[in-house]
Amino acid sequence: MPGGRRRRGAHNRCERRITRFLEPCLLLLLHGGESHGYELLDNLGRFGFSENPADSSTIYRILRSLEDRGFVTSRWAEGDSGPARRVYSLSPAGDGYLHLWVGDLEETDRILHLFFSEYRNHMELHHNSGKDT
Repeated sequence: MPGGRRRRGAHNRCERRITRFLEPCLLLLLHGGESHGYELLDNLGRFGFSENPADSSTIYRILRSLEDRGFVTSRWAEGDSGPARRVYSLSPAGDGYLHLWVGDLEETDRILHLFFSEYRNHMELHHNSGKDT
């Protein structure tokens, strides 16, 4: 495809949107109870990601940001085997923030469904009229 740089930029924007979507996914996972970072990373597949959407450093960066904003708390917990691990919990403010995310995502879902419907209608009209684009 021409304009490789532009395409790469669009790909980076898409990756940023996916990374941004990790935030409500992590909040929802924590709504189910406290968890450590690697467990959260493993459970992100429940949201339909075909493979891990991010590396552990991205997950920990998002968790730190959520903690800095008061949406998540953390503590060190002794493991049955191995060193202590940091476990994360959803705070009451994080519960409210998750509900805000859900409202926003529901509206995004509505808009996306309309967009895809319009897209299919448009393409069908163009296909039936003999146009290739």
